[in-house]
Amino acid sequence: MILARGAAVSACALLAAACGSTAAPATSASGSGSAGQAAAAKVSLDVTFSASGASAATHYTLRCEPAGGTAPHPAAACARLLTAPSLFGPRPGHIMCPMILQSDARATVSGTYLGKAVHVTIVEGGCDLARWAKLKAMFS
Repeated sequence: MILARGAAVSACALLAAACGSTAAPATSASGSGSAGQAAAAKVSLDVTFSASGASAATHYTLRCEPAGGTAPHPAAACARLLTAPSLFGPRPGHIMCPMILQSDARATVSGTYLGKAVHVTIVEGGCDLARWAKLKAMFS
């Protein structure tokens, strides 16, 4: 189920990138939306970075299209996130991963990414090392 969801998220991100950045008009399933209402954000995430040596966890929010939230540079983070479709997708099955962790740092990401629910924990090491580096760069 998670693999299929990750593949769907990756496919949606690729399609969105191929179609350009022009957003379609907002519509609602119930038909109660009005032209004056803002559309829901394409991305709405809560991201928490934590490690055992840190005094406290660091929590950010990120919303894209329109860009906003508590991330240090929301527009830049959105630009990176929307061009990194594999960030929340499944890990490739054909590679071997080092089972070595850089640290015990981890990021917990929850929310919505291109209309799909996301709840993933990314650690600093092993198969997640590249995803960790991309995610950490978005919130630096």
